[in-house]
Amino acid sequence: MAESQKLKAERQNKMSKELSINPLEAEAIHIFREVVSQFEKPVLLFSGGKDSITLVRLAQKAFWPAKIPFPLLHVDTGHNFPETIEFRDRLAKELGVELIVRNVQDAIDAGKVKEETGKYASRNSLQTVTLLDALEEFKFDAAIGGARRDEEKARAKERIFSVRDDFGQWDEKNQRPELFDMLNGKIDLGQNVRVFPISNWTELDVWSYIEQEEIEIPSIYFAHKRKTFVRDGMIWSAEDDIVYREEDEIVEERLVRFRTVGDMSCTAAVLSDAVSIEKVVGEIRESTISERGARIDDKRSEAAMETRKQQGYF
Repeated sequence: MAESQKLKAERQNKMSKELSINPLEAEAIHIFREVVSQFEKPVLLFSGGKDSITLVRLAQKAFWPAKIPFPLLHVDTGHNFPETIEFRDRLAKELGVELIVRNVQDAIDAGKVKEETGKYASRNSLQTVTLLDALEEFKFDAAIGGARRDEEKARAKERIFSVRDDFGQWDEKNQRPELFDMLNGKIDLGQNVRVFPISNWTELDVWSYIEQEEIEIPSIYFAHKRKTFVRDGMIWSAEDDIVYREEDEIVEERLVRFRTVGDMSCTAAVLSDAVSIEKVVGEIRESTISERGARIDDKRSEAAMETRKQQGYF
């Protein structure tokens, strides 16, 4: 009888643990495993930002106790926040994962893309050519990214397995249905796929997961004093010679943090006193503005993101 009660208690405990599993985490882990089973040479697009860091943790869980079975690829604009680059290099070393870096500056030097100038100049849109070149160089057939459907309306159309043609272009009319979580990785010669394991997550989901898993992230995500100036109602970093600044735009020290850590030239900060994950999560819960609201490159036109996706952007 005692043994029977012990077995019953063990079963109940097991069921309790299964019921407490994060369904978003379980879905993402399933997607990672499908990628490795269906594609020959996948790669994880890694920027050192919170979403790609979350992807790395999910990949660790998906393949534990083995190492992550694909490399990390960073398309470096040359205008990234130093804190992010330092974190990127350290994390890859700690995990023992291959880190491939390809630089937008090389494409500029080769005349493949033209450096923008002026008030709203940015290298963010120039990443596409470097990304496509890297995918071709290493013959990657699946590029795993941290895009989420809540970020922007063009993202909301995205499939989890998003098929791209042999020019890296996205056609929303040429995507497969994904009914009942069935993921079809069959592609024609020359095609490749962008994969989005956290497509169904929200910004709050990501931050809550980082809090739950106690994941380390770059310090730039937390409130810190920084020399900044204000343009178009947005707060820009003035600590580096990257962001264009008019002579009449006054530099002041403010307590800020960054909700997203893309190219410095198009990523604005927000006023904040959130110095811990708990405070960041609380701040996000109360926010009524999308994190992409601090990305000036999304404001160039109503269809800015969709146009870049059609050109091959991740």
